[in-house]
Amino acid sequence: MRVLVAGQTGQLALALSRRLPQDGHTVTALEAPELDLTDAASIARAVEQAAPEAIINAAAYTAVDRAEDEPAMAEAINATGAGLLAAEAARRGLPFLHVSTDYVFDGLKGAPYRETDPTAPASVYGRTKLAGEAAVMAANPRSAILRTAWVCSADGNNFLKTMLRLGAERPALSVVADQHGAPTFAADLADAIARMLPRLAAARAGDEAFGLFHLTGAPWTTWHGFAQEIFAQAAARGAKVPALSAITTDQYPTKARRPADGRLDCSRIGAVHGIRPADWRESLARCLEELLPASGTRG
Repeated sequence: MRVLVAGQTGQLALALSRRLPQDGHTVTALEAPELDLTDAASIARAVEQAAPEAIINAAAYTAVDRAEDEPAMAEAINATGAGLLAAEAARRGLPFLHVSTDYVFDGLKGAPYRETDPTAPASVYGRTKLAGEAAVMAANPRSAILRTAWVCSADGNNFLKTMLRLGAERPALSVVADQHGAPTFAADLADAIARMLPRLAAARAGDEAFGLFHLTGAPWTTWHGFAQEIFAQAAARGAKVPALSAITTDQYPTKARRPADGRLDCSRIGAVHGIRPADWRESLARCLEELLPASGTRG
């Protein structure tokens, strides 16, 4: 298939550009100014030129704290723009896959969230992403929305790369230990999307292939637990690692409130698409093989 990916330099967009050609797909990955989600004319022009058979929206305003000061921009990209892109796909009869987030929940349930659970975003980012979900579903009934969390890769800026950088620079680090979730590696997300695409392309509106799905890595952990595993694996590869201590969210205040417990129940995507969460510890090991020569300090 010819696949248009909104987003070009983001973690997932890069992973999709690597993964989808393995299945014979031709990928056109675009971002502003060629594909500007704040500009309806830009969207229509980009889709016309790419002539895709499926569209994946991997673009978003993801600066969670900055969004508190730039709500209009976050809304324009995450909500309005997502809806416009989905509408353009619908106008051409194309399936649409949209990536969303655990931030649509407040994290107070105390158990993993299912797709049917009530949403209650506690940040501008979460509210605009939730509005984007609604806009996408209203615009195109052949849409699948994939909520995920804690995305990491060897590309871009993310928690993994920050830990490796700070660990090489400092003798000690403190990491939040009371926020629960699961790391998700962009390569695993891209693989899941690649596996979903053929069915999405063949399915008609109303098929269970469309709708909301949750997918993260497994098992669940905390940011502190993730950091522990990062440094354990890094140390095994000869990298310098810091002493690590646990702190609470209150000890590390941020402008936007994060979900205290953003665990996502991923059983529906398994039942419908046969996709199971990847073990993020194994994905971490593969990622470190690429990152450590550049990011770790040997010694």
